[in-house]
Amino acid sequence: MGSGDETAAQRSGAGERLRVEALRAAAHAYCPYSRLGVGAAALAAPAGGGEPRLVTGCNVENASYGLTLCAECSLVSDLYRTGGGRLLELVVVTDSGEPLAPCGRCRQLLHEHGGPDLVVHTARGPVPLGALLPDAFGPGDLA
Repeated sequence: MGSGDETAAQRSGAGERLRVEALRAAAHAYCPYSRLGVGAAALAAPAGGGEPRLVTGCNVENASYGLTLCAECSLVSDLYRTGGGRLLELVVVTDSGEPLAPCGRCRQLLHEHGGPDLVVHTARGPVPLGALLPDAFGPGDLA
């Protein structure tokens, strides 16, 4: 098995760990309006190489609903706060542990920071982001 295969095999077992970490993050959500805490956890490949690391986020609501930050937005902020890199595998859950699929805005954000091969754990199982956001618009479309 090549090193790329080993990485994929290692990531395939990470879903449960990510679910636990996403649930932990959801406990810190600021959600006085919807009362729906959401947490996200992902494995990220460091920009300079090395072992994947954990990044997390939670939703932060705002009285002006349009300014609410989804857990995935918070997670991408954590990605860059901790050194940048590329998202590899992601879990998003409610504060009761139910899996959530990223909204359209977050799918676009995740595409920019993980690409179409980012593994997203959904209620139906792991799915590549490219299947959730086919024909995505990205930085290459701006050239």
